[in-house]
Amino acid sequence: MSSRVPYVGTMCHHVDMTSGPRASVRVLETGIGTLDRALAVLEAVEQGARTFTGIAAATGLPRSTAHRLIKALEAHGYLALHGGFGYRLGPRLLGLAASARRDLPLRDVAHPALERLSRATGESAQLYVRSGDVRVCLDAVESERELRTIVSVGASLPLSAGSAAKVFVAWDPQPGRYVRRATDPDRFGREVEQARSRGWAASVGEREPGVGSVSAAVRGPRDTLVAVVSVSGPATRSGRASGRRYVPAVEQAARESEVALGTSA
Repeated sequence: MSSRVPYVGTMCHHVDMTSGPRASVRVLETGIGTLDRALAVLEAVEQGARTFTGIAAATGLPRSTAHRLIKALEAHGYLALHGGFGYRLGPRLLGLAASARRDLPLRDVAHPALERLSRATGESAQLYVRSGDVRVCLDAVESERELRTIVSVGASLPLSAGSAAKVFVAWDPQPGRYVRRATDPDRFGREVEQARSRGWAASVGEREPGVGSVSAAVRGPRDTLVAVVSVSGPATRSGRASGRRYVPAVEQAARESEVALGTSA
């Protein structure tokens, strides 16, 4: 006998007019009612419901129930209220997503692309994922040169310095909080905006003196950010002008990673 839980419930055809796209979800009933309804609220927000009214309408939950669940999820960090924009998925989910990615085949499937990137540039290559307010090195391939950069697998680095940080912040719904922490907020902010439009960023001496890097976004469905591929080396070889020659190779590694993951368009 199958142990799968049956998918039951009814589709609600209400629309949150403040959110644009239709936001309607089914409530999966597993017998744990509070959990089922809480997950329905998260799914409604994921699909586009932003206001309290929109979430209640999308889930079909009574307003009092929806209110209690929203406040509880907000307290636990699974939802966050963003001023006039309404509710969005909260920071706690970012940490869970980063942890889940470590259990997915991301590191294994992207490793060959990192190896090719390191060979093509002669520099060290890294793969980063986001975990809350930091980026974590998920994988790295060191350059064979005597003078090289080394980033240890598992290292946690800030989101306010470095080319990879700019790419992560470019996809953040509130980039300003990281821009303000940068040594040169004006420049960092401009380069974050550029990273969002072109998908890559460069840096020299931001996180470590004498180190330059170039990073590109590994994208998932609906232009989500899955990870960031980077190449880094001494600024004498990877300065702002000289480092730009690595952009095609870094972008190629990012695209190869997307193909391997099955997320490419």
